[in-house]
Amino acid sequence: MNQKENCTNQYYIARQNSTESNARSYPRKFPFAISKAKGSWVEDVEGNKYLDFLCGAGTLALGHNDPEVNQAMIDLLASDAPLHTLDLTTPVKDEFVHTLLGLLPKELQDNAKIQFCSPSGTDATDAAIKLCKTATGRSSVIAFHGAYHGMGQGALSLTGNLNAKSKVQSLVPDVHFMPYPYSYRCPFGLGGDAGTDAACEYFERMLKDPESGITKPAAVILEPIQGEGGVIPAPVKFLQTIRRVTKELGIPMIVDEIQCGIGRSGKFFAFEYADIVPDVILASKAIGGSQPLAVVIYNKELDKWNPGAHAGTFRGNQLAMRAGTTLIKRVSQPEFLNEVVEKGTYMRDRLLELKKKVSIIGDIREKGLMMGIEFVDPNATPDKLGALPGSGEIAADIQHRCFEKHLIMERGGRNGAVMRCLCALNVTRDEINKMLEIFESVVMEVDAGAKK
Repeated sequence: MNQKENCTNQYYIARQNSTESNARSYPRKFPFAISKAKGSWVEDVEGNKYLDFLCGAGTLALGHNDPEVNQAMIDLLASDAPLHTLDLTTPVKDEFVHTLLGLLPKELQDNAKIQFCSPSGTDATDAAIKLCKTATGRSSVIAFHGAYHGMGQGALSLTGNLNAKSKVQSLVPDVHFMPYPYSYRCPFGLGGDAGTDAACEYFERMLKDPESGITKPAAVILEPIQGEGGVIPAPVKFLQTIRRVTKELGIPMIVDEIQCGIGRSGKFFAFEYADIVPDVILASKAIGGSQPLAVVIYNKELDKWNPGAHAGTFRGNQLAMRAGTTLIKRVSQPEFLNEVVEKGTYMRDRLLELKKKVSIIGDIREKGLMMGIEFVDPNATPDKLGALPGSGEIAADIQHRCFEKHLIMERGGRNGAVMRCLCALNVTRDEINKMLEIFESVVMEVDAGAKK
């Protein structure tokens, strides 16, 4: 094979198909080989450029190869500082810890501990559950419909998606799932404030009912904004109810900020919208400034486990801590977060105008630059609330056509019917307009073909 043939997407995809696991997922949707990346753009080996509105599933909060973040890592590499330190401390780690803890609510900030995990959100979830079980001596855990907390054996047990769980036997027992407010497809068939009220009432009555059949849990875990579940922001009242009830009953509340945190929602942590103070916070993805890192931040009252109770060889990633500190300082600035909100509002308003013109968009949900567009089958029968069935087929068609026009976006939600925006938080207005231009044209094309 000559050098020219080696520089095609097909060459690398064929080699990947022959050597990598059948569990690979993204190459099936985006069949190309990336050679360069900068900001919100990636370039394949054939020189084609793509607008990246996936950005490592939200990991790249400042896009690819941010100059300031890269320079911070280059300086560290040139300094002969250690790169791998297990859980030993270093000046780099100390700065990261105190920068991060300084952004917590005052009540938690004064009483916080931090656990560095193996560098994935899944391990942070597992660590948090172990922490709460150890501290409380209890075994059951409450999670929510639509939740996504990772793919490890423990984290998967807390995840709602049945497709991911159906072939994996003997997951962690004693996990109980509760309804999560989802106005468009309300689990109570009510929608709006009535649906939220029902979810709050059900949660409180279940935990306080001596005949509920569920023992007092070691923890309640939830995402302030469900990501893989379809970009569903929890109503403020719901988060406040969960916090009030768990506090009354002495149950640790874990908030999973792995995808919705670190500025994504327009607040540094998404739970801040509800003005609550959780007991445990999970952070990964963007927290490492593009490098692998995961942490559990928790109230020191829970710090009952013994030395070595949770470990991980790569929990001392110094490059990630230096990059993460650089990113955190930038993203946490009020003016930066205000811009995230403004850009999200602009995108939402444009998409709402598109929704008026087509029959295949059922709902649009947005919090900052975390956005979901739910696609529906316009020829099906709506439910009692007027919502049409979600269409993963239509969403997949739109995703494929967007990729053909060099826009990368991911799907999620029930049946894969929700297109999701996880772009860089510093995405420019011109890049947003380019994304909308492509997306709007594709949706109009698909809509024209979907109508009977």
